[in-house]
Amino acid sequence: MKQLWAPWRIEYVLGEKPGYCIFCEYPKESRDRERLILYRGRLCYVIMNKYPYNNGHLMIVPYEHRNHLNGYSTETLHEMMELADASVARLEKAMRPEGFNTGINIGKPAGAGIDEHLHMHIVPRWTGDAGFMAVLDEVRVMPEHLMATYDKLAPLFKE
Repeated sequence: MKQLWAPWRIEYVLGEKPGYCIFCEYPKESRDRERLILYRGRLCYVIMNKYPYNNGHLMIVPYEHRNHLNGYSTETLHEMMELADASVARLEKAMRPEGFNTGINIGKPAGAGIDEHLHMHIVPRWTGDAGFMAVLDEVRVMPEHLMATYDKLAPLFKE
């Protein structure tokens, strides 16, 4: 059995959680760079994961607050997939990953860190990206600062 170790996420796991849904509140603000919002669509938006599994870890988030796929309009689900496709294309252009993990975790038992608001993950992958540092010392080497990745991707979402 293989394991995915993400010890850098302990800051999120143990950290104090806000008393509101960040996926509802962040788009109401006009601080996109600070909040890591890359693109605002009509029904969904693209945001970087503040506690990523890999550089370039993005999330597609519907504006509508739901915790399950049930009940979203066909238009919202369609836009989620269009934005997933656009995100993959932009990540390929900016970062040249060799593959991707994509998915939606519904509920805490399924791995949802924020289970009250559905979101889709897009995680770029490279051969050997879970290298010896994570295996030997539970340390993840992130080769690029989060804000450097944001600054690289943001212009591509304006195209």
